[in-house]
Amino acid sequence: MNKWRATLQTIRQTKMKYKHLIPLSLASLIRQVNTRPFFKRVASYTGCFFNNATRSLHVVEGRASRRGHVTYLFAGLILSTAGANAITNAEKLGYPAGKRILMLHADDAGMCEEANLATAQLLEAGQIQSAAIMMPCPKAEEFIKWAIAHPREDLGMHLTLTSEWKDYRWGPVAPSNEVPGLIDGEGKLWPSVAEVIQHASAKEVEKEIRAQIDHAIALGYRPNHIDTHMGTLYGCADYVEVFFRVAEDYGIPANAMELSDPKVVAKYRSLGYPIDECTIELVNQYALPRLDAFSYIDSADTYDAKVENFKAQIRALSPGLTELVFHPSMESDHLKSLTHAWRQRVWELKMFSDPEVVQF
Repeated sequence: MNKWRATLQTIRQTKMKYKHLIPLSLASLIRQVNTRPFFKRVASYTGCFFNNATRSLHVVEGRASRRGHVTYLFAGLILSTAGANAITNAEKLGYPAGKRILMLHADDAGMCEEANLATAQLLEAGQIQSAAIMMPCPKAEEFIKWAIAHPREDLGMHLTLTSEWKDYRWGPVAPSNEVPGLIDGEGKLWPSVAEVIQHASAKEVEKEIRAQIDHAIALGYRPNHIDTHMGTLYGCADYVEVFFRVAEDYGIPANAMELSDPKVVAKYRSLGYPIDECTIELVNQYALPRLDAFSYIDSADTYDAKVENFKAQIRALSPGLTELVFHPSMESDHLKSLTHAWRQRVWELKMFSDPEVVQF
């Protein structure tokens, strides 16, 4: 255990280019798990699972080997702040009390060429630490090849049950006849979360998300984590149960949100998440590490305003582990044809390449 403490001390003392931010990688890769009791140990956080610091501390890798072989990649940015009264999930993972841990996470890799190029650029430059791939999308296999060629990057599955664009759509990975409730009249996934909930059973959802993970593995890439496109897997408690069970079955952490604080629950309900007591209990029983908070980068009318919004979001972070999600893309006529929000996506690529933001 002295070895783990020494590693943590090295991390705390290291100065990185973000001044008050120390890039780390957070919560993502469990390669082999042999026994459920080890999950119980992880859930209670009785040890510190850091082993050695590599790659200028952009990745901190830890391994515990007695009860199961587990490897975590932790991606995030650690900020100093005043101490907090409650024990956060960041502290349970071994971070100092009162710290704010930020994970900058790019969604929608694989959706289109523009998203792939932007995500790869930011990851290769070390400006962000994590991303997730939409396996049903046309450019997913292309990004899987990139992931295989860059094994140290923290890349997961953006489990996708909707196809929301008008003229650029995709169907399921599972055979259509096995998931009929997920498919609309055009043979594609439903455009909205509400339509998925209305038509698709939890059994069909489970079959499809397992198919997406299995397809990535069959292509040669085992995802480091799983999350949910458009929040669909938080659309009802039955979907949440499937989401967490699949995560535990594969030993791949999901983006589970901490819901023990009523204020946090109220916040997510205000954002449209139908969180009930059953969902809260499922989170409490979830065996893998979870987030203290989750948010998207706010939209804005101008690039400068978007940068200021981002800075305000960072300053307002509470102690604990926060995942901040965005959707970077290269500008193109194709991207402009897909979404009216194309400027936000282009600005999000520009923002994390901006020296002012990097030095913030």
